[in-house]
This record gives sequence, C-alpha cells and structure tokens, in this order.
Amino acid sequence: MSPQKRYDAILFDFDGVLADTEPLHWRCWRDILTPFSIDLTWETFQRECIGVSDRDFGRLLAERRVPPLSFDELWAEYPRKKELFRELVIAERPFLPETLDQVQKLHNDYRLAVVSSSARSEIEPALESAGIRHCFHELVCGKEAANYKPAPDPYLRAAELLKARRPLVIEDSEAGVASATAAGFDVVRVTNVHEVAEAVRRAIASGEVR
Repeated sequence: MSPQKRYDAILFDFDGVLADTEPLHWRCWRDILTPFSIDLTWETFQRECIGVSDRDFGRLLAERRVPPLSFDELWAEYPRKKELFRELVIAERPFLPETLDQVQKLHNDYRLAVVSSSARSEIEPALESAGIRHCFHELVCGKEAANYKPAPDPYLRAAELLKARRPLVIEDSEAGVASATAAGFDVVRVTNVHEVAEAVRRAIASGEVR
C-alpha cells in the first residue's frame, strides 16, 4: 500500500450511487402493487423505500393499505418484482459513462466492493451487463450481513472481506450514511448518480467528505 493513499478500499452502495436504478425499482413495485389497489407515487417511494430493505417496505405498504393487506399475500408477488427488475436493469443499463470509467480506473489502485440492501441476484447481473463486475473484489448484498443498514454490519462485513482498515464509503441514503458512520468509516453522501465521479475524486485527493 502506497503511503500516499488516504484509503485502502472504496465501498459503493449500488442503487442511486453506482447506477440510477431507483426509478426502475419504483416501476417494478408499481407493477406488482396495482392489482392490490395500492397507488405508489414516486414521492412516497423516495421517502419510504430508498435505503430500506424490500421486506420492510413491503410490510409497510401492506399495513397502510385501506383495508390492510396480508403481508404474505403481497410478498408472494415479490419474486415477480425481482424478475421484472433484472429484465429492466439489463435492458436499460442505468450506469453513467463517467461512473463506469471511474470504476475501471479505481480498480487498478483500490480494492472495491458493492454494499447494498438489494439482492445479489439483482446486482450481479447488472454489473456484468455493464462490464464492471470484475472490478469489484467483493459484494455484500441483502441478507449476506447479519443486519441491514442502518446497522453497521454490511460495511463491517465488506471491510472484513477486503481486509480493509481505512475504507471510503459512497452512499446516497440516510440509512446508508448511518451504517457507514456506525462502522467508523469516512463516508461521502451524494444526492444522485451525477455527483458520484467528482465526489469520489475529491475525497481521494483531499479527504473532503460530507
């Protein structure tokens, strides 16, 4: 490890950071919720779902429906939601060229990981389709850590797998920032995928995090 390096690994959230997938998730949720007469607006999705596990979000939707819906009945449709998402993310490839280029370059100097509450079956095909799966030494997805974000477990697990002591985390959600902070890691929070490349460059160069 070069002594000039501030960080020894970079850990990326996936949805809303590496890829602009949140609108795709929303479209898939709307598709499976329509038969239950649940109208999921984009505003509600942004406020209630981003950074939350799909199971917890599904439970919330079932409880709020009037009249309330059995969670098991709604969750039985979840495999279809995941399949719809896999189809969309491969077809639409929601990655910015500058993000793909940056990941390729970072791969030469840092150990990289994706740390996400989404399932590996959703993330890995998207990374492969975008041509950057090989850049990530590890993925920590869904239930692969003891607890979901905002618990520190996902980021601690990624650091353990990478043998990293000074990782930098890139996040977009409150839950993700709380998870990285609880793990004791520096974290850069972005508000959308367009900020990621510049924010990472700035943090690596100057240690400027937020």
